Amino acid sequence: MNKIWSEQNKTMQTQFRRKDTFKAGIDTLFDLRNQLMQVLVSFYEELSREDFNAIPFINADGYHNKTIAYSIWHIFRIEDIVAHTLISETDQVFFMGNYQERINSPIITTGNELVKEQIADFSKRLNLKELYAYIFEVKDSTEKIVNGLSYDELKKKISEERKEYLKSLNVVSNDENAIWLIDYWCGKDVRGLIQMPFSRHWIMHVEASLRIKNKIHL
Repeated sequence: MNKIWSEQNKTMQTQFRRKDTFKAGIDTLFDLRNQLMQVLVSFYEELSREDFNAIPFINADGYHNKTIAYSIWHIFRIEDIVAHTLISETDQVFFMGNYQERINSPIITTGNELVKEQIADFSKRLNLKELYAYIFEVKDSTEKIVNGLSYDELKKKISEERKEYLKSLNVVSNDENAIWLIDYWCGKDVRGLIQMPFSRHWIMHVEASLRIKNKIHL
């Protein structure tokens, strides 16, 4: 893991544990996210459309066995679901902005159920301009939600009613590669959710995407 990002992530986690450093932790989190977003923006500026669909590590184990387009979709679908459906109990950006149609996506899920050629085929269908519009909107809306949290709200657990509502939206596939996400998220408190989907999850997929980019452009 990138040492700078890893250290920032650790600092943020430490800051989030104490009431007197919690707000500083939010600043650390947002700074980390801004750095990672700059990498994603650089992809849009520097890579060809075909590069976003490339899957050079198709048979590998790890986050790098995807495409860059898929990775971006996956990061932000998860964040949108967790931030809105589970934490703020509001409507997802995806549905409010009619992004399925705009992005031309065949799915509304996180994409965990897709494998190998399915990932490449999925990636080719996406409207990248609209995908990027989506990720900017999700990032901004998540950060407004996090900014509005009090320290005590970090300990809030996800209710059984919210968990059932999440299931009813069908945004997580019933496939065995995806369905575990519901129990995983709903077993965490708000602090735990911030520390994974909103930060560490970004790092892992951005690093994997950089690995893909470097392999394509050897």
